[in-house]
Amino acid sequence: MKKSIIWLLTVVMGITFCALLYFQITYLENMVKMREAQFTESAWRSIYGTVGLLERRETMHFLEQDIKMLNSYDNDGDENTSELLTSEELFPIPQPGKNPVISYRHPTEKLEKRYHELQEAILEQYVYQRGLLNEVILSILYDGARRPVLERADADTIRKVLTVELANNGLEVPFSFALTDNNTIVYSTPDYDPDKSEKQIYSARLFPNSNSRYDLKVEFPTKANYIYSSVRFVIPTLALTILLLAIFIFTMILAFRQKKIGEMKTDFINNMTHELKTPISTISLAAQMLNDDSVRKSPETLHHISEVINAESKRLRFQVEKVLQMSVFENSNSALNFTRVDANKIIASVVSTFKLKVERFGGSLSFINDADEAMIRVDEMQFTNVIFNLLDNAVKYRNEDVEPELTVRTTDVDGNRLRIQIRDNGIGMKKEDLKKIFEKFYRVHTGNRHDVKGFGLGLAYVHRMVTVFNGTITVESELGKGSEFTIELPLAED
Repeated sequence: MKKSIIWLLTVVMGITFCALLYFQITYLENMVKMREAQFTESAWRSIYGTVGLLERRETMHFLEQDIKMLNSYDNDGDENTSELLTSEELFPIPQPGKNPVISYRHPTEKLEKRYHELQEAILEQYVYQRGLLNEVILSILYDGARRPVLERADADTIRKVLTVELANNGLEVPFSFALTDNNTIVYSTPDYDPDKSEKQIYSARLFPNSNSRYDLKVEFPTKANYIYSSVRFVIPTLALTILLLAIFIFTMILAFRQKKIGEMKTDFINNMTHELKTPISTISLAAQMLNDDSVRKSPETLHHISEVINAESKRLRFQVEKVLQMSVFENSNSALNFTRVDANKIIASVVSTFKLKVERFGGSLSFINDADEAMIRVDEMQFTNVIFNLLDNAVKYRNEDVEPELTVRTTDVDGNRLRIQIRDNGIGMKKEDLKKIFEKFYRVHTGNRHDVKGFGLGLAYVHRMVTVFNGTITVESELGKGSEFTIELPLAED
């Protein structure tokens, strides 16, 4: 699959997942806001209902003090109203022995008299009751504040009333409350938390019409559970969407990585074919020349051909060794023979062998031994290959305009580790390449160095071996100025 198609699918799927997450989160936020608004409205309605009921009970308390006076006055009013004209007075019954002709008295004068008396009685009753109500209101305003708050609103009454009001408004949730006097708690339920923020506490003034200074503060510990209980079914879908998005991202990363590894393997096969084909072709050509009688008769030509065959055989063996390093790379812990060796002696031997190759390009290779103790526990052959690969890379990626200068230095670190530094003045590397040079099949493509053939296994093999030896390897490089590889290995115990 082409890289552009993979990128297109990645972008489309990414936009789809992001849109899906956006709609789900928006829906969840709207549901939570709506649920919270409903809860807040019901809570305030219940609290104000409780405050109103307590205020009505306060009014009833003062009305009960004057109930006897009202009853007394009402009885007097009933006696007055009993004096109203009866039907017998208005329409008399005929008496026996009298004139059978019925005569009627005109009731107008008596009706007017009784009507005025009734008006005066009703007016008197109205004026008295109005004065009585004014006295009750004044008692509530001035005498109510002097009553103890526990008589006006005790904890049990508030709990019962608030429970009923919450149930009537559809909120059957646990609550805690406190009665405060200018932010000083008069009493509270055991589970009331005064340290909560103002947004989590509902506060209302008790007896607001009587200049009261008491506040009723209510909090709901399970408010969040109540709000999110209605949207819990959305949370699993949101989690599944995020999981699918993570799986998709991971799959895309694997796809790009596999594609990159495929390209590296293709590059590796092409390089390996070229590296193996050249010495094989040279050996094949030399073998064909040996079939010529004139060549066999010339000792000088025969000696030259034998040197060519020997050199190309060594080159071929070296390339095969590099390919075989892949098997060691894949299973490095197998077939390793750990022994206690002197790193300085091994490095000095490799430097002595490699110095001729560096001097061929007009350069120099020096070894500085500043390590008093250099006994390490490694596989001697693999450790030798590690140093050889680093030096080979330094020569391979040398700067064509500058004579190569290579330096190998060993030093002690904290008395228990050996540091090996290999520095060159080659072409160097970019910062983005430094993060990838230890990956398998990765090859640095820099300027005209792209034509240098290799398998992309050298530094990956070095990193793997150093890790197996319980060591670390780091690199510092600057493009155009060279690189420095630093290996630290633990010293072997006596």
